[in-house]
Amino acid sequence: MATVTQWVAGARPRTLPSSVVPVVVGTAAAFGVGALVWWKAGLAMLVALALQVGVNYANDYSDGVRGTDDDRVGPFRMTGSGAAPPRQVLTAAWATFAVGAAAGIVLVVTSAWWLLLVGAAAILAAWYYTGGKSPYGYRALGEASVFVFFGPVAVVGTVFVQTAPDGVPGRAWLAGAAVGLLICAMLVINNLRDIPTDAESGKRTLAVVLGDTRTRALYVGTIVGAVLLAMVSLLPSWWSLSLLLVVPFALAPVSVIWRGETGRALIPALGQTGRLQLVFGVLYSVGLALA
Repeated sequence: MATVTQWVAGARPRTLPSSVVPVVVGTAAAFGVGALVWWKAGLAMLVALALQVGVNYANDYSDGVRGTDDDRVGPFRMTGSGAAPPRQVLTAAWATFAVGAAAGIVLVVTSAWWLLLVGAAAILAAWYYTGGKSPYGYRALGEASVFVFFGPVAVVGTVFVQTAPDGVPGRAWLAGAAVGLLICAMLVINNLRDIPTDAESGKRTLAVVLGDTRTRALYVGTIVGAVLLAMVSLLPSWWSLSLLLVVPFALAPVSVIWRGETGRALIPALGQTGRLQLVFGVLYSVGLALA
């Protein structure tokens, strides 16, 4: 039997900023137009966290049964390590998806029926990232999906459930794009680390397609693009300049990337990227709320 500590590790807590930041930013944008609804923001956060943990367990299961994780150098995996039977990991994935769906239904009932379609698409995207017979994560489409669902969908969706039926401010769409780019950075560095094992196992990620050098440039580009977009969205307010405070937090992971580190040496940069996301989320949220 897997221990509680192993289940927590399998949930990959370092990835959770990727689900927290979009909701916090979206809530700040709603606050900025006087439409904050705390309980809806809380439900949106529950949906985001449940989907994040669910997709982590789903990827753990799918990659584990395919043998992709047999020689894994990254964070602990439940299935690949043999800590838990595949069926238990699969059950955990769908149980967390169910929690997210339940919270999402409440938002659907109190906002708009078509959000049900968005939620269903998010769950299907989470599962088919590495699940099914032809996972799109094995076809270099992972970053595109992460950008869409962790960016515009998560940010604008969080704003909409709080501002409905008054509509979404244009600034929220730019915020969604900025956040989506930054969230992609986490997947890019993760796939950069796994290029050798993914290529050997036939997992054709965007990093495998681009190669080592261009993937490193893509990582830096997502961070720079995110900060610039966020600054533009806050203009003409001077709060846009506050986002320059994320630069010191970006230097640590970027330096790891440009030193050419590989394999396990890239793992610390995952945590540093998560910390960067949190700092960015806080600064950007304050700007959106007050600008």
